[in-house]
Amino acid sequence: MTLRPSRATLLIGAGLALLLGVVVLGAPRWTRLLSRAVPDDEAAPEERKEAREEEPAARVERTINVKLFFQAPDRPGLVMEERTVPFSTDLAAQLKAVVAELVQGSKSGLGATLPPETRVLEVFVNARGVAFVDLSKEAAQGTAGSHDELLSVYSIVNSLAVNFPAVKLVQILVEDRPAETLAGHVDLSRPLSADMTLLAAVVVAPTEPAAPPGSPAPSAPASPAPPRS
Repeated sequence: MTLRPSRATLLIGAGLALLLGVVVLGAPRWTRLLSRAVPDDEAAPEERKEAREEEPAARVERTINVKLFFQAPDRPGLVMEERTVPFSTDLAAQLKAVVAELVQGSKSGLGATLPPETRVLEVFVNARGVAFVDLSKEAAQGTAGSHDELLSVYSIVNSLAVNFPAVKLVQILVEDRPAETLAGHVDLSRPLSADMTLLAAVVVAPTEPAAPPGSPAPSAPASPAPPRS
């Protein structure tokens, strides 16, 4: 007696063969998917958190304190005002930022020494320590006389020479060219050194001389006698 496979058995066998073929053909793809490296953002959430915490620290801006020279409002001369400015490793850029702060004017009520329209065109320093400060033509406006011009010039010179030891002298240019004066009075044909004699004198109120030890206290002035009737 010959056994013949039933129709159901044949269908089952065909299905198994088809399933085996699908598995064999898809094996390389599944192998690649299963062996793919886990991305860093999924593998280490702690590292992502630490990176986010370090970002604000990287954006912290370095600053330095400088002394700017402005005009005293109540007496002739210059007065120092301390200010915090961004730090730069480039000396020329640092000097340019300081002069720009000077142009912005005082933050404590001192008098301006340069018109606010003044632009700092360029600043550079040579090997001998001479800082060349190139200003726009507006720097010559607003100077009422020789004394105002003197304070304008030395507000720049002192602000750079006092704060930066590398700056020995300051040469002021106007519109990219050497200038004889800023407004007709102060000689700018040569580099200038700081001049601290232009600081405003400190006004001290007079005081009564101290009485010697053991002397009686001063008596109050006697009141005038009443007139006779």
